[in-house]
Amino acid sequence: MSQRKLEELLRLFVEGKISRAEYEQLFDYIRSTSGEDDELNHAVDYVFRNIKSYEDLSDDEKELLYKNIISSIPSEEDSRNEKSTRSLWYKIGIAASIIVVFAIGLFFYSKETQIQPVVAVKKIAKPVVIEPGGDKAVLTLSDGSRIILDNAKNGVLANQAGVSIQKTSDGELLYTFSHSDGDETLEITEDIIYNKIETPVGGKYQVNLPDGSKVWLNSASSLRFPALFSGNTREVELSGEAFFDVASNKNKPFKVITKDQIVEVLGTQFNINSYGDEETIKTTLIEGSVKIIYKDKVVLLTPGQQFQPNELKPKVIEADTEEVIAWKNGYFLFKNEDIHSIMRKLSRWYNVEVSYNGEIPEVGFGGNISRSKDITEVLDALQLTNAVHFKVEGRRITVMR
Repeated sequence: MSQRKLEELLRLFVEGKISRAEYEQLFDYIRSTSGEDDELNHAVDYVFRNIKSYEDLSDDEKELLYKNIISSIPSEEDSRNEKSTRSLWYKIGIAASIIVVFAIGLFFYSKETQIQPVVAVKKIAKPVVIEPGGDKAVLTLSDGSRIILDNAKNGVLANQAGVSIQKTSDGELLYTFSHSDGDETLEITEDIIYNKIETPVGGKYQVNLPDGSKVWLNSASSLRFPALFSGNTREVELSGEAFFDVASNKNKPFKVITKDQIVEVLGTQFNINSYGDEETIKTTLIEGSVKIIYKDKVVLLTPGQQFQPNELKPKVIEADTEEVIAWKNGYFLFKNEDIHSIMRKLSRWYNVEVSYNGEIPEVGFGGNISRSKDITEVLDALQLTNAVHFKVEGRRITVMR
């Protein structure tokens, strides 16, 4: 990219006049250089030299920008990158605001689909530290006994239907055949024994089923499943959200039953979001193929597609799979997402109550941040856009303009 073009895009950005396409062009360039580029530094110096908004920030507000820059650097590279980042901070000053936008990835679209610059920061009072969720779940066995998995010791928890149920040192629930010969084809004559695992608000958990399939449960979700799959199908029931990595078995289809639909696969990876407070169920195929039965319709998906059932008009769309499974990979990823949708995700993960005060702007936020951060860091990052602000009282968060 030429120096003149780079300076022009930066100028449009800080003036809030940049188009969506121009923003993406600028973002792609800065991402390709990792922020370490002489032409970029010179352009930032030139464009930001006379921007008064940075000089108006207090020392605390400048420090908040700086902390967000440092926190965005991958932990394994901290020792190598922190020095260069500090140097960049003191060298180009106001450039920090644009680096925050790209490092943390937070911005917002106005109704005119322009990008608004980050020009101010308001810090949030921190009377209570609200920690992120973690590996928390309750396992209910067929006899009704309940095991709180986050408190249970590692090792064998129970034996049912010839299957050993174990909690691993990695915080996973593992179902394995306890027969000495490992023969999973043994005929089961007794009734099917069902187990149920439930994650609370602020919890997640991974379940390794006896057929080799793996299921990652998000917060406030539940999975009901047989301790041993018998018969001609492998059926489970889901409420909430889960990512499935299904072991291949062409002779025994794997079925996920949710409200209003059945997802059938032979062996593949997919994500289902079936929370009751969302507008619609979203089934997204990552790889392989799935068949979805919705009322009197049968829908086939190819990788990258998402099915959304709807009373009036069910639809299949192209999905951003990275965004869909970001939760499973340990971070939040927002792409032109409205604040209500974002706050529903934060509410489930941090176990907080959310309310709204006044008219909230209809803007789309974008960005990514680790789910291991405490919620104040996430809210601080959202506030960098100056589009919304938050009041934190105990575990209650009020969103306001």
